[in-house]
Amino acid sequence: MSDETSTTPRQDTAAAAPAPPGPRLLRWEIVTVFAVSLGASGIYALVQYIGSLTAQQAISKQAVVVHGTLAPGRPLLDLFLQLTNITLALAPVLLVLYLLARGGEGPKTIGLDASQPGKDAAWGALLAAVIGGAGLGLYLIAFHAGVELNVVAENLPDIWWRFPVLVLSAAQNGIVEEVIVVGYLLSRLDRLGVKPGWAIAISATIRGSYHLYQGIGAFFGNAAMGVIFGLFYRRYGRVTPLIIAHTLIDAVTFVGYALLAGHVSWLPAP
Repeated sequence: MSDETSTTPRQDTAAAAPAPPGPRLLRWEIVTVFAVSLGASGIYALVQYIGSLTAQQAISKQAVVVHGTLAPGRPLLDLFLQLTNITLALAPVLLVLYLLARGGEGPKTIGLDASQPGKDAAWGALLAAVIGGAGLGLYLIAFHAGVELNVVAENLPDIWWRFPVLVLSAAQNGIVEEVIVVGYLLSRLDRLGVKPGWAIAISATIRGSYHLYQGIGAFFGNAAMGVIFGLFYRRYGRVTPLIIAHTLIDAVTFVGYALLAGHVSWLPAP
């Protein structure tokens, strides 16, 4: 009597790891990620800026609100809408993390982890101090020269959740922008064989594009920030300190504006 188990080939039940996408699929992946995130924001910001340029008012007489109330006169609903916006804005980051995992990578491959908390915090604070201070100076120069819009960083109601929402919004900006436009994009452009200098230029240009609604100064200022962040990432391979730096810059900007606007002469009044 024959033994069937000895003649039947052993079935390998281990799932084969998915092959990494080729260059064509990788390009489509990049386009898709940016089409549902910062690329779409860049296109919208460009249209808004064209609208500002073609308005009858001078640029310096126009104002753009970064954080406004979403339900005037209804503070509790406003809070829920603010938190919903912040949460949903993080969805593209989940998409990026999924795509990295599908390709056999993970958050650590772009330096998104807590393995160096002290070092990351120190670098983040240093970058925030240098870039934040320079950015504010450039904005004030551009505004008083009449080539920049009056950027109203916030006009939320004066209520208990005002500052926590501003800080959460700053953190959301830092996470979304640094994970997508630095860690993800630069790692993908590396796989496509794009030269490092060109990759940083692409990343910086995209960063500037979705700030165009604030004016041409915001475009160049954020593009310059993108170059610095891109060079830092090339040197250290970590986005965590960039997230910390970006969060600090935005948090100080938003909260500082809320505290100082209308009380100091050098800051444009809302």
